[in-house]
Amino acid sequence: MDPISRVEISLCRVPLRQAVSDAKVLTGRQKPLSHVDLLTAEIETAQGEKGFGFSYSLRAGGSALLAHARDIAGELIGEDPDDIGRLWEKMAWLGASVARTGVTVQAIAAFDVALWDLKAKRAGMSIGKLLGAYRNDVPCYNTSGGYLSSSTDQVLRNVDASLERGLGGIKLKVGQPDLKKDIERVRAVRDHVGDGVPLMVDANQQWDFTTALRAGRQLDAFDLVWLEEPLNAYDYEGHARLSERLDTPIGTGEMLSSVAECAELVNRRSVTFLQADAPRIGGITPFLKISALADLARLKLAPHFVMEIHVHLACAYPNEAWVEHIEWLEPAFNERLQIKDGRMLLPDRPGLGFSLSEQAQSWREGIQRIQT
Repeated sequence: MDPISRVEISLCRVPLRQAVSDAKVLTGRQKPLSHVDLLTAEIETAQGEKGFGFSYSLRAGGSALLAHARDIAGELIGEDPDDIGRLWEKMAWLGASVARTGVTVQAIAAFDVALWDLKAKRAGMSIGKLLGAYRNDVPCYNTSGGYLSSSTDQVLRNVDASLERGLGGIKLKVGQPDLKKDIERVRAVRDHVGDGVPLMVDANQQWDFTTALRAGRQLDAFDLVWLEEPLNAYDYEGHARLSERLDTPIGTGEMLSSVAECAELVNRRSVTFLQADAPRIGGITPFLKISALADLARLKLAPHFVMEIHVHLACAYPNEAWVEHIEWLEPAFNERLQIKDGRMLLPDRPGLGFSLSEQAQSWREGIQRIQT
């Protein structure tokens, strides 16, 4: 055994070039998003092998992630880094009196990803290949150009830029107080790109069932790949009822933070596209459990955000999977993902395939190192 001899954690605040707003801002539930907080973790063994991982929070919660990570980081010292499942359980039980969801598991995610990164590096292959990739690329779609903080004219320019870059699909934010404006916006984009470009829309949980049903029936006309988060994230039954009544497939799951919660979506047939987020549910280890459940139900997969992690997991999923392209974290890393002909390529670099950039190093705060 080559035991873990050093663990280093920090919080890295990554600024967005321009703040963005979705329907949650227009309804007064949130403020515009201006930055992403990354909880970073580096794990090193006695023989000097290193693994890198990260988790994240939006708007608030970064300090809480760092605080919990500090509480549990020392428990990894002396452990065998290959025992990833056992170490996940150990870290989860350390914080069990607080919760087995939310902040506790999102802090664990940074360590879990770092352990998988280390394991794949030792094997000389990417995480996707280590997990048994079914393909070397997956279809990808852009979200960052479709926020409600941009005018329709600006969205059309963003759409053109995304397609010119090689992205395969476009997702638009909807959920405005005036449904007519949403429909006009979607129609403008569909007319602009034609019938051949995959389109998705995301209501960010802002509709009740009646509004979602009325909106969904109008959106059925645009041949959408999916309608995302039309209802509250925990309304499993409501999403199932919409799935039965609409032609457009339903996607949701990004806000859930446990395997058990995601399993409710699977068991109740609430979705066609399961959109679990690896950092939010605790990392790659629990994500693989959700993938197995989704595969048994023959669901499609469209993980939320962090394409740097999810491209590996999507390539290792047996059925149809999409990856969400949001470039917000690119300044934090030295490497870039490759996109070609509407698809995102699985990195051929060992492990996760990403390292913190010099700029990101300057953004780090709360650095803590624990070693033997």
